[in-house]
Amino acid sequence: MTDTPGPDDIPPADDPSATGVHDRGDAAVRNAGSGPAGGGRQGGLTRRGRIVLGVLAILAVMGVGAGAWVLRQVNPSGGPGAKVVVDVEPGTSVATVASRLDSKGVITSARIFRLYLKVTGGAGSIQAGEYELRTNLSMGAARSALKRGPSIRFQKLTNPEGLTLDQIGDRVGALPGRSKDRFLAAARAGTVRSKWQPPGSTNLEGLLFPDTYLITDKEDETSVVRRLVDRFDQVGDQVALGAAARPTGLSPYQLIVGASLVESEAKVNEDRPLIASVISNRLQKGMKLQIDATVLYALGAHKDRVLNKDLEIDSPYNTYKIEGLPPTPISAAGRASLEAMLHPADTTYLYYVLSDKNGKHAFATTSSEFEALKAEARRKGLL
Repeated sequence: MTDTPGPDDIPPADDPSATGVHDRGDAAVRNAGSGPAGGGRQGGLTRRGRIVLGVLAILAVMGVGAGAWVLRQVNPSGGPGAKVVVDVEPGTSVATVASRLDSKGVITSARIFRLYLKVTGGAGSIQAGEYELRTNLSMGAARSALKRGPSIRFQKLTNPEGLTLDQIGDRVGALPGRSKDRFLAAARAGTVRSKWQPPGSTNLEGLLFPDTYLITDKEDETSVVRRLVDRFDQVGDQVALGAAARPTGLSPYQLIVGASLVESEAKVNEDRPLIASVISNRLQKGMKLQIDATVLYALGAHKDRVLNKDLEIDSPYNTYKIEGLPPTPISAAGRASLEAMLHPADTTYLYYVLSDKNGKHAFATTSSEFEALKAEARRKGLL
């Protein structure tokens, strides 16, 4: 028997006959393997694993820090601060309310407050009104204040252009706890006056500006009248109603009267300066205005068509009979009609007639042109 190794004998690691190639190859396979024999993973992590764990650790720290920050937003330190008033108009969204609370310093973050409301079930239906709050409130306290409701409630009063004083009274009387009769009595008592009102007049027709108002429950009917008149005076100043140089030569009050005629006649905005030019041109020529809206005001009723018999009514408002303007406005003119009367279009027009179903008018300078326009309107079924 010889000392030559057989095929089943494993040479020692330091045997020169054992090639290093096989050892390196076996090691490489073991390192790449996933079994417990994989010598490269014993007692440690791969580089990728260490990175993942590091990122998770950072996120955990950040999560704790972010959570602490959110808690400080929800429950700020220091306790409630100074009193502030926050108004909430009808139809205001929760997002807008949150932004308003944030801007007033009531809460620390509008975004966190919206999330807080979602998590806690919201603030219910937020009522319009005036909220008396404090700065630096906890979000729970702010939510509770919104749920309790405002200290002063708002009522929304919308008066579109072209309403008469009586029609405005209908809208005021429709508000909870309001009275049309008390409103009209206050408007006619003479205790509330417009700066544009003629001396000795107690008639506020046309001097209550058409707009949307938030009326508080602390305001009585006299206060409501004053709000609407003050707004008209303000807009009158804004459009330079009292300017010394007026192209029409009319007084401020006469311009208001003329604007009320424009408001009652015009159905589309582009017609306003044109109708104003017709009024101005006819006044300068000494012609009767012959405006149907004044007849309807004299009749005290709305009709789709003015009949020939209606034109015979004896009234200082019937411009088919009287010279010049009626004694007062016949409706509440908006800004556009006031500006149209202040700056009428430069035309020679003396007539106008309805030209389409959308309310657009056609204009004429001569009576023959006017008659042709009327015939066309009749063919269209507009007259």
